[in-house]
Amino acid sequence: MKKIEADSPISHSADLTAENLERLGDLFPSVFIEGEIDFDALRELLGGMVAEREEKYRLTWPGKRRSQQLAHQLSTGTLRPCPEESVNWETTQNLMIEGDNLEVLKLLQKSYDKSVKLIYIDPPYNTGNDFVYSDSFTDGVRSYLEFTGQVTGEGKKSSSNTEVSGRYHSSWLSMMYPRLFLARNLLRDDGVIFISIDDHEVDNLRKICAEIFGEENFIAQFVWNTEGHTDNQFEVKGSHEYVLLYAKNADLMTLGHVVDPNTRKESNLLKGYAENSITKNGPGNPPSEIELPPGFPCLAETLDLEISDVPDEFFEEAVRHRHITRELTRQYAASYPIRIDPMRAREGRLTEKCRVYSGWANANKLRAFIANGCRPLDDNGDKLSFHLSNRGVVYYRRERCKARNIVSVLRNMGTTERMRSELEKLGIPFQYPKPKELLRYLIQIGLEGDGIVLDFFAGSGTTGHATMLQNAEDGKQRRYILVQLPERLDPRNRNQSRAVQFCDALGKPRTIAEVTKEYLRRAGQELNTGAELFPSDTGYRVFKLDTSNIRAWNPDPDDLEATLLDSVEHVLPDRTEQDLLHELLLKSGIDLCESLETREFAGVSVRSVAYGTLFTCLADEITTAMIGPIAKGIVAWHQELDPAGESVVVFRDSAFPDDVAKSNMTAILEQGGIGAIRSL
Repeated sequence: MKKIEADSPISHSADLTAENLERLGDLFPSVFIEGEIDFDALRELLGGMVAEREEKYRLTWPGKRRSQQLAHQLSTGTLRPCPEESVNWETTQNLMIEGDNLEVLKLLQKSYDKSVKLIYIDPPYNTGNDFVYSDSFTDGVRSYLEFTGQVTGEGKKSSSNTEVSGRYHSSWLSMMYPRLFLARNLLRDDGVIFISIDDHEVDNLRKICAEIFGEENFIAQFVWNTEGHTDNQFEVKGSHEYVLLYAKNADLMTLGHVVDPNTRKESNLLKGYAENSITKNGPGNPPSEIELPPGFPCLAETLDLEISDVPDEFFEEAVRHRHITRELTRQYAASYPIRIDPMRAREGRLTEKCRVYSGWANANKLRAFIANGCRPLDDNGDKLSFHLSNRGVVYYRRERCKARNIVSVLRNMGTTERMRSELEKLGIPFQYPKPKELLRYLIQIGLEGDGIVLDFFAGSGTTGHATMLQNAEDGKQRRYILVQLPERLDPRNRNQSRAVQFCDALGKPRTIAEVTKEYLRRAGQELNTGAELFPSDTGYRVFKLDTSNIRAWNPDPDDLEATLLDSVEHVLPDRTEQDLLHELLLKSGIDLCESLETREFAGVSVRSVAYGTLFTCLADEITTAMIGPIAKGIVAWHQELDPAGESVVVFRDSAFPDDVAKSNMTAILEQGGIGAIRSL
């Protein structure tokens, strides 16, 4: 039975550096000498791919190297479950996480690697106010706890980032870089990220996104028409912001079939079909002769028409308006489908062969249609069919599955002012919320079906609300993960005073995260009241960033005896079984909302997670007499579930009376086919 220590791989976040080195070793094993990289050997293998120039086109700033290191720095923290602050804890698949988003993103790396389809973030715009992410610390969790007032200490984060600070752009870039780097890892290969930004940092943001995601994965820079702000006093009234769209892999990216809501109502895009003639007349489109076989569909139920030539007045009209010769008008006329053979039809289909002329590329589609036995074709998901009118014109009809018309200017997508007014109707005070209409539209673009939406600058929580609304409309099962720093509200700040009063009335701590949770709660209640056909998941599980449940070895040189006595119990004294279970999920790479089943053996609870991927028995005491029933119960359950991969069983180390008892438990489980046995 292997003991999980504070420095065990399972006790901290994913080691991205080690993973990268492992990948490099798989590709180029010869460049590793005694565990270290021989860069000269790597350079030789890569040949001309290595840039030798000192001068390169790249964005750099003071602190960039440190920000890159932060992304790879391990986190030993955990996310502690808070069922009492959650909504529908047992059934919901949504997460609301309180914590510094850099640390949270690190902790999510194992469980949600390549799992997120859409990321939307609305980071600080670097306007000089409310810039609270300086990341100038060594222990991220400790600094977070100090910042939120949960422990005492001198660690502080800046509350502003004014242009006179000397590091105005550098501080913002250093804050954004590691978060975007970690966010990319969480995206599915077909995933996308939307980032709201304004003129202050849009240029720098595009540069770091090009470095992290690759220039080739830039998709669009949307201009959102915000309709301006009534309190804007600049000479030129600002009425726009931006939303950048990047793909993790543009070749694999999938976007929803969305029609811009400003599309004119009479547009074919809003119909379920489009009809066009396959002809385009004129000398520039020489005709192609196509033979229509018997059985070709006709519009009229019956056709019994003899050959008809093009009337002379047609040529005269063409000469008069087109100023072309009669010889050319022959070609011009012939490119229009005309009957050149007698043709007969019954019940809407030809009974004899007929030749027509086509003068456009869709003639190829017509040939394919005929080759398919005059049955509809699928063209990129749309159904194509062809028909011959009673005038002898061949046209095609496209039955659209779904149209797509995404334009780069976002208009009539709601405003901050109107959204603030809507929140006030729910009793929620929030100063600058993004409108739910905008976020719903972005979700429609980036996540047409089921999947995970992540927002690690959650703010008001509108992303969660928009996800629930879209699910209620189309019946999909999108999930959201929101991350919000429980930043303390200042009663002296006139923009935050109402939020302070709001939290006081709820009896909650004065933090932005409390406002976020209450908004999600009330929005979900409102949605459930009006739900009819497709009630969506309106709950959320609350987790809070904290130090690991596993006690780290931190000896007190002045009192080693007390240190040794404390270390006998490997788990911190104030932690619950729920805390331990969810840290195991998080650091074993299991979804925090994964299915969980509980059974009792020998009077203690044993849990199966993810259908037997993980078994836990975290009872405080396991006597010698209980070992057999517990071990045999787990083995039988494991055989019943028959998981595809290796199963891990975890116990509380201090629960066993001695090492002999642990050895007996291990032996029975191994005989039953379970070899991965751990203790906390």
